[in-house]
Formats: sequence, C-alpha cells, structure tokens
Amino acid sequence: MNAFETEVERYEAWFENHPGAYQSELAAIRELLPKGARGLEIGTGTGRFSVPFGIVDGVEPAAAMRRVAEGRGLKVLDAVAEDLPFPDGSFDFALMVTTICFVADPLGALREAWRILKPGGRMVVGLVDADSELGRSYEARKADNPFYRDARFFSASETIQLLDDAGFGNFRCRQTLFQSLEKTDMPEPPRKGFGEGGFIAIAGERP
Repeated sequence: MNAFETEVERYEAWFENHPGAYQSELAAIRELLPKGARGLEIGTGTGRFSVPFGIVDGVEPAAAMRRVAEGRGLKVLDAVAEDLPFPDGSFDFALMVTTICFVADPLGALREAWRILKPGGRMVVGLVDADSELGRSYEARKADNPFYRDARFFSASETIQLLDDAGFGNFRCRQTLFQSLEKTDMPEPPRKGFGEGGFIAIAGERP
C-alpha cells in the first residue's frame, strides 16, 4: 500500500516532532513567494505548507492526505503533477515541496506547472538536496522509510537544470537546515544560494 494513504499519522508526527526544522523550511520558502498572489500547491499532502502561506488550491493524489488538507480548509483536487486540471495561465505561482522526488516524470511535471502559470509567474520548488549531508542520510536510510522507499532525490543543481529545461529562468535559491534534524531545535534563518543547507528552496520564473 501507498504510505501516503496508510501512514498519515506518521507523516503529521514529523512536523510535530521537528518544529525547528519545519519552521526553518517555511522561512526559506517564504522569502521566495510573491505576496498577495494566487497560488497552487502541487502535492499538497495534509496542507502543512499551503496553510501557512495562505494557499487555498492544491492537487494531491492520496485520498487520506486530501481529507486532512480539506479539513484545514483547502480545496484539493485528486490529480497528479503531470496532469493538472486547470486552464493555461490560472495561477501567479506554484509551490512544490518535497514532491519532485516522488513524481513519475519530474520534467513533465514542471512543464505542466509552467503551463498553468501566468506569464511572469513563479515556480518554487522545495527539496532535500541530494548533495547535502541530510540528503545523503535520507538516501542511505530510504529503504527503511515507507515514504522515501521509492523516492529519487535530486540535487539543487539538477533541479535548476530541470526548471531551465521546462522553460523557467531568473533563478533564486534559499537554503536552511545547516545541522542535523536532531540539533535543529530552533528555526534557522535562511541563507542565499545552496551548497551548505540540507533543505533548498528554488524559485524560477516563467518569462
């Protein structure tokens, strides 16, 4: 069975058990999101990232996750990243957090995001950097993790290349989680660029 259908409580517990890391990730993403704009989260999960940013619309293929997100007031459609049920140019920005490692066709997903964004719209991707110590730790232990067992982790450089191939440009990055999750008991201020932090937020714009 899909862990995103059967392990919702375990998924939610991560955020409760790692508040410093969670708030650090939110801070990195927040610096790249446009203010007062209509956004879509692709891979909403239980809404842990949509809600703090005021995102109402989302897509999520796991019904168990959707139910929790809907309980938090979100409008979440049953859809995958590669086939978004929205007209061209519907949104000012799109957000994808720890989702790109799960999609079947990452480039196809980013091209689909490009399609539903308005000209000048922004794509923000948050991910665990495969080249970081945190990323290497996740990779080494993924066989024992029901969520990450089938994940393909990407580096920040690989993700920027995917965004570029999908038609995005003008890239900006924020990084955080500069120490282990166990030591991150307080939110860390994000820094520009990548190469030091375990979690990276990357923004690219549709021309």
